[in-house]
Amino acid sequence: MPEKPPTSDWNLSERDTIILQELARDPQLTSRGLRDLLAEEHDIDVSHVTVNESIRRMRDDGVFREALVPNEEHLFFSLFEFQFNPEGFDEHWRDALEHVRSSRHTFMYFLSDGDYQWKTIMMFEDREQESKWIHEFYKEHGELINNLRNSVVTNVLKFGTDPELFEVFQEDGDGE
Repeated sequence: MPEKPPTSDWNLSERDTIILQELARDPQLTSRGLRDLLAEEHDIDVSHVTVNESIRRMRDDGVFREALVPNEEHLFFSLFEFQFNPEGFDEHWRDALEHVRSSRHTFMYFLSDGDYQWKTIMMFEDREQESKWIHEFYKEHGELINNLRNSVVTNVLKFGTDPELFEVFQEDGDGE
């Protein structure tokens, strides 16, 4: 998993926000396509080189990340939640987390507040592969795991970023 980029203090221009919105609508848009769209729909006249440079700078500064995301119709997704047993935590926690992080099945993993639970979204070819992964994880790290709950994601109803999300960068900071 790539390291988290440094926090950016990037101030997005209206053009940058529109570029992010349009890329969220269609990640396959070329810089020339974006240039044309900016001109036709937003009355912004820039070269495709400027558009490309803006995208590169935002990516380099950590404004957004690019990831290869498989089509959710071809895999099974599961949400795993687990806590660590305090006994042996010091000695074993890193190995368990590295196991999860480095697994080819891990799409995303994160901490949630409240009960200090680790959660991971995993992808599998089928339920048998999921079951084997859980079995192996318990064999290697079961002494550390207090509770592993898995929820099968039966229907992915939304998968993606709404372009309107980027409007938050243009708001005046009133929290709405």
